[in-house]
Amino acid sequence: MMWQDVVFLVGNVFSLVVLVPTLRDEMANVPLGTALPSALIGVVYGTAFATLGMTLSAVGAVLTGLMWSLIAYLRSPHPLRSSGETGEIGGSEGVSRSEAVAESDETAVEPVASPRSGRAPVISDD
Repeated sequence: MMWQDVVFLVGNVFSLVVLVPTLRDEMANVPLGTALPSALIGVVYGTAFATLGMTLSAVGAVLTGLMWSLIAYLRSPHPLRSSGETGEIGGSEGVSRSEAVAESDETAVEPVASPRSGRAPVISDD
């Protein structure tokens, strides 16, 4: 086993750990233009490492590619989904985004001061 194999494995494991919160966050929205190329690169790197005899690196890279594939599937907007699956605001069909925002403004809550700075966020009406 080469020491480089372990270094690449550690890097891939770190990537996996860093990506877990994105996969678990139901509100995460990762563009397909980010997730799909990253998934492809993981699989290509895994194949390259396997042909070089770097088995640990290959496994790590393929797992990272699979993680990105899951993120692409679960956390990316899909143009072919029906409108009911896109997470519309308020869950109402036929309501435009501006109407939904205006509706939500009527029930808006005043900003709360940040625990770190003690200042409330500035909200613009633009």
